[in-house]
Amino acid sequence: MTAQQTELQDLPPGLKRELLPKHVAVIMDGNGRWAKRQGKPRIMGHKAGVDALKDLLRCCKDWGIQALTAYAFSTENWKRPQEEVDFLMTLFQRVLRQELREMVKENVQIRFVGNLQALPPVLQAEISRSMAETQDNRSIRFTVATNYGGRQEIIQACRAIADQVKQGLLQPNEIDEELFERHLYTAGISDPDLLIRTSGEMRLSNFLLWQMAYGEIYITDALWPDFDRTEFHRALCAYQQRERRFGSV
Repeated sequence: MTAQQTELQDLPPGLKRELLPKHVAVIMDGNGRWAKRQGKPRIMGHKAGVDALKDLLRCCKDWGIQALTAYAFSTENWKRPQEEVDFLMTLFQRVLRQELREMVKENVQIRFVGNLQALPPVLQAEISRSMAETQDNRSIRFTVATNYGGRQEIIQACRAIADQVKQGLLQPNEIDEELFERHLYTAGISDPDLLIRTSGEMRLSNFLLWQMAYGEIYITDALWPDFDRTEFHRALCAYQQRERRFGSV
């Protein structure tokens, strides 16, 4: 059996391969509420959330989806209790170290976007190592938005472009969408076709504000640790019912 046939076999009933999104983004909301319902501390919800994300990444790879972007830590998340922030930084670092070998084996390319310079130096080192060791992998592109904020991303792009104009390297009339996108954190990454948000919240929460201009949005009441392949199947079925006109009739 060829690799392509295996992927087709793994695709659940009701899904059409030609209508699958090429790029899926997720806002992983509800870890804390999940833990509270289980009578556990919030940090246990984050641990369960990592397991859900690992399964989703494998699912995307199995079903032939080319890219997955996860909102792991926003610029606003620094406002959370220091104990929780410290735990998340340590969790990111530990997961990267433990999972890197598997990602290399599975041909996963990992990339981080956001203001990474503000992260702990040890975590920055793990991030750099993981991106370097997977840069040539091609089975799926896995992007992790860490210390990411959509407004901040747009502001830093504007500042970079304004500096080029000030230096005489760029004329204002040369600024277009393509040039602007090259100055975003996500430069070189296609825009998401589908954004999934768990826990029933209906907002973007400062995530991919530019990139989601024409992306489809799917909201589910499931809390993130409960978002499994069945839930993902439902999201993809709903997506395939959408008519994407991109402003045309």
